[in-house]
This record gives sequence, C-alpha cells and structure tokens, in this order.
Amino acid sequence: MEYIDLRSDTVTKPTPEMREAMAEAEVGDDVYMDDPTVNRLQEKSAEMLGKEDSLFVPSGTMGNLLALLVHCQRGDEVIVGDKSHIYLNEAGGMAALGGIYPHPIMNQPDGTLLLDDILASIQTEDVHHTITRLICLENTQNVCGGVVLSAEYMKAVGKLARENNLSLHIDGARIFNAAAALNISVKDLVAPADSVMFCLSKGLVAPVGSMLVGTKKFIKRARHLRKMLGGGVRQVGVLASAGLISLEKMSMRLGEDHARAKDLFEGLKQFQGLKLDASPSSNMVYFDLRDEVKLSVDEIIEGMKQRGVLVDWAGPRRFRLVTHYWVNDEGVEKTLKAFREVLK
Repeated sequence: MEYIDLRSDTVTKPTPEMREAMAEAEVGDDVYMDDPTVNRLQEKSAEMLGKEDSLFVPSGTMGNLLALLVHCQRGDEVIVGDKSHIYLNEAGGMAALGGIYPHPIMNQPDGTLLLDDILASIQTEDVHHTITRLICLENTQNVCGGVVLSAEYMKAVGKLARENNLSLHIDGARIFNAAAALNISVKDLVAPADSVMFCLSKGLVAPVGSMLVGTKKFIKRARHLRKMLGGGVRQVGVLASAGLISLEKMSMRLGEDHARAKDLFEGLKQFQGLKLDASPSSNMVYFDLRDEVKLSVDEIIEGMKQRGVLVDWAGPRRFRLVTHYWVNDEGVEKTLKAFREVLK
C-alpha cells in the first residue's frame, strides 16, 4: 500500500531530480575541504542567510550542539524555551557533552520567550552563579504548533542579547517555512542572529543533512568540533548535491505545504470529536481528542494506517499532522476521509 505519511516532514524522500544529482555529483574529501559540491552548498547557504560562512553537518541535532559548544564553555549557561527542541528532544547533549547548563523559561503560546523573562534569567556577576552566554530561539516553534516568530520579535531579542553581551543562536530547523509564512527573505529574518542551524532534510526534502551558519571564526571552530563529534564526513558531495536543489527549488514552494495544512485544518474542524489548536501558520496541524472520543490514540493510529494514512501522537490524547512535498491535495482529501471513517 502507498501511504500518505503525515507523521513528520522528516519522512520526505529525495525527488527524482535529487537522486539523479546525487548519482552524478562531483565529489572530494570534505575533511580536506576539497569536495567541490559541498563547498558550493556551504557558499550558497551562507549567502542565502546573509552570514560569512557555513558548515554541512549530518543532522540538526549535531548542528545545534556545535553552536552551543562554540558559544559556551563548560559551566556556562544558555537560556532556552521550556518547549524548545534543544531542551526537550536532543538527549541532553548540551549538558552531557558540553557541560553547559540550560536555563529553561516558559514558551508563550505564540512560541516566543517574554523579553522580561529573558532579562530576568540573565545571571548577575557573582561567584555563586553560572555565566550566561547564549540565548536560543526556535523558529518555527514545533511544540507550540509550528508557530512562526516574527522578524520584529527576532530583532528585539537580538538587541537584548547585544545589550547584555550575549550571543543569539537560532534553531532554524524550519526557518525557510517561517520565512515563507512571513513572506520575507530568510536573510532578513535571521539578521539579528550570531548563528543559525537549518535542516535540509525536512520540508526541503533532501535525504540527509543540515547547515550551520555564522562568522568565519565561528565556523572554523565548529568544523574542528564537528570532527571531534565524528561528523567529519568524506565524499559528502553525494548528499550536498541534493541540498543544493533544496535551496534552489524546494525553499521556494513551502507555501504549498502551508496551504494544504490550512485545508487539512478546515476539514478537521468539521469533526466534533476533535479540539484543534489555532489555524496553522506553517505546515503543522495540532489537535486533541475530546472526551466523547472513546478510541485510544493507538487505535486511531492503527485505523488510519489500515486506510492508507500514517499519523503519530504528540501526547496522551494529542496528534500532530505535518504536510510536506509528498502530500498533495488528494492526500489531504484521503486523510479527511480516513478520519471521518475512524471517528464515526
């Protein structure tokens, strides 16, 4: 059976054009920095985000960890959202591998961290305290519903960071989704940031890889640490060739995914047994099961699978559906039909 897979945009598979580019990619040894294809990808990434340099990394988690390790020393503190991916879903890498102390503060429903909360979290100079070095934001903010942080908010946090001698890192796994939703360039959106990580392998459809961008000095140190973490890949041009198509083509079509998420949201609103979050601002639809729905999440997941649709839970009575390149209009209709039958 061919499934409509809404579990995540991480399930995207490379397009035929990507597969062809991967087969024909010009490659070298990236540890020697002589793989021409990954060098082009890194130049393109830095240019598109308005930063001096960039580095290919195998995963977004590694990219975020490298940023933390460059910005912070052991024993330093980083301000993060309590619903951020870095805090919740990266296996405690900052603490386990970096000796970095997370200071979580509450994510608001719109994904932001209150500026007053950030200010209140900056440690004073005292021998008893850790040293605050970094603020991390996530855009789009996944757990808060795939919500988008505005350019104005990003500027405000960047200004606060500079005034307090802190750095600002953006977990921009889906930063191109955010830019598409705001109808601005990704360069303008991340201008206040000292470093940004973004994924090639989610909505941008590449099979593997993420990019870390920042100053030349920052990337030079990140490259050294990448080797330490086992990320010193060799003929990575095979993967980078797909990433170039991600940037040149896939980044321009994300609005289609957002429109289909809204269509899915509008259709699901008609089902009385579902309590939906706000209308999606990017490619994620979150909803909870109301009390009158007696089916468990596992029963719903199995019922949907039997009807050719893959979904996943986001909590004991909660679901997240994610649209992407491989979900077309027919896929949205098939999903709504399957939910109608399962919830009947």
